[in-house]
Amino acid sequence: MLDPEGSVEHKPSPSFPKVLLIPLAMLLAIAALLLLALSATQQKEPDFYTFKVVNIRGKLVSLEKYRGSVSLVVNVASECGYTDSHYKALQQLQRDLGPYHFNVLAFPCNQFGQQEPDTNKEIESFARKTYGASFPMFSKITVSGAGAIPAFKYLIDSTGEEPTWNFWKYLVDPNGKVVKAWDSTVSVEEIRPHVTELVRKIILKKKDEL
Repeated sequence: MLDPEGSVEHKPSPSFPKVLLIPLAMLLAIAALLLLALSATQQKEPDFYTFKVVNIRGKLVSLEKYRGSVSLVVNVASECGYTDSHYKALQQLQRDLGPYHFNVLAFPCNQFGQQEPDTNKEIESFARKTYGASFPMFSKITVSGAGAIPAFKYLIDSTGEEPTWNFWKYLVDPNGKVVKAWDSTVSVEEIRPHVTELVRKIILKKKDEL
């Protein structure tokens, strides 16, 4: 059809119904929220087992390998007044409860009294030969202050307890959460019941799942 001036009349093309725009916008908003929620759940909350550390042989390892078991994390030293009693008791605990449901995780540290002066190789040799230590050992580290490794910063932040001497002990549950901390003056035998109770729960849970 021609208009009065002889040109072709152009009819406006049908547009997207406005009545559908609001529901569509709401659906898009809901989808975006669901994606955000999914992303948040996929980002695991940090726990002790999410960290990586260097073992006493110099290899980077993930603490994830200990998830599902109980861990007693200890900053050890070879020339401390607590060395003999603690190493003996820690090895006995490892022998009694480990390694499937429990492990002592030993982190040598020279921060306190310079009582761990040797190399990693010498430290491992001392612990293995003198006490028959069969528990996992890691490279010499800093456990407190600005230089503390992330794994120990997590232990400190979780408990509010920062090591002030050798042989502080942190009890970590199978999910990587810190249960409790004890200083050097508390013997391993005193905390054994706490460790045993957590191990007992693991064993009972596994029996229930059979």
